[in-house]
Amino acid sequence: MNARAAEVQHIVFLERDSLEAEVRRPAFAHRWAEHGRLRPDEVVARLADATIAIVNKTPLGSETIARLPRLQLVAVAATGTDNIDVAACRARGIVVSNIRNYAVHTVPEHTFALILALRRSLIGYRDDVAAGKWQAAAQFCLSGRPIRDLHGSTLGIFGEGAIGQAVARLGRAFGMRVLFADHAPPKAEGVEFTPPERMLAEADVVTLHLPLTPATRNVIGARELACMKPDALLINTARGGLVDEQALAKALQHGALGGAGFDVLSAEPPREGNPLLELRLPNLIVTPHVAWSSREAMQALADQLIDNVEAFARGAPRNVVS
Repeated sequence: MNARAAEVQHIVFLERDSLEAEVRRPAFAHRWAEHGRLRPDEVVARLADATIAIVNKTPLGSETIARLPRLQLVAVAATGTDNIDVAACRARGIVVSNIRNYAVHTVPEHTFALILALRRSLIGYRDDVAAGKWQAAAQFCLSGRPIRDLHGSTLGIFGEGAIGQAVARLGRAFGMRVLFADHAPPKAEGVEFTPPERMLAEADVVTLHLPLTPATRNVIGARELACMKPDALLINTARGGLVDEQALAKALQHGALGGAGFDVLSAEPPREGNPLLELRLPNLIVTPHVAWSSREAMQALADQLIDNVEAFARGAPRNVVS
C-alpha cells in the first residue's frame, strides 16, 4: 500500500463557501475540516496540522508555506494558481494540483453573454425602457443606440487553451472570423497565430483567455488599446491584471473603444475601488467573477478536486502544476 494512503491524512478546506456544490469525502483514511471564509492572518493557524490543503484564492506565499511543515499537497479548487508560490512548494516537495477544463462551457457562454449584450446595446436599451423613453416614443420602436451583428465580424482571442478554443467554436457558429493572437509560450500545437498588432487592428471583439503570469500582466495596455478599432469590444473573463484598467477606463471615457465586458478585476473583491467601477457607462459591463460558477461547472470542479486528492493519496498525483 502507498505510504500516503496508509497514513491518516489531515485535509483542511479553506474558503468552502466559494464552492456551491456537493463535495464528496475522499475514499481513504482522513480527518476533514472546512472553513467557510477566513482572514489572511488565520491561514497558518488553520493549516498548521494539515497534510492536504484545499484552497481557492487564498494566497500561499513562501513565508506561509515555510510555516506549514506537515503540508504535502495544495489542491487548488480552481485553474489559476497565481496565488500559490509554486516554486516554494516545489522546493519543499509539496505537490500543487489544479482543476482543468471544468469551465469549457460556462466561461465561453458568459463571454458571449457579455459580447452579445454589448454588441446589441442591451444595457442602454434596458435603461431607456426603465426611464420611460419607449413609452413616449413617436413610433413602435425606440432606436438611437448601436446594434451590430456578430455574423461577418472578426473575433480576436488571446489564449488558445480549452476555453479559448471553445470560445472560437462559438464565434465560428455565429459566423465570425477567428484570429488567435501570438503570445509568449506555452502555446497549443496546430493553431495558426496572428501577430498581436494585426489581430488588435482587425478584430471587432478581443477576448482574453490567458493565465496571469509575469509575461501576461498588462498584456493589454494603452499601446494595445490604441491599436484597436474605436468601436471594438474588449472582453476579459480570464484574470484581472491582464489589462491596464486605468488605461482602459481612459479609453472608454474618451470614446476610443466601443465597450468592455469584464468578469475579473486586478484586486478581488475590489474593496479599495477600481477605475472601472467609477464609470457609469452603458457600454461597460462588470460582473463579479461569476463566469466560472454555473451549477454544472461547480459540480464538475468539486468532483475533479476530490479526484485530484485521491490520486495524490494513491501515489499517482494528477493535474500537477509544474
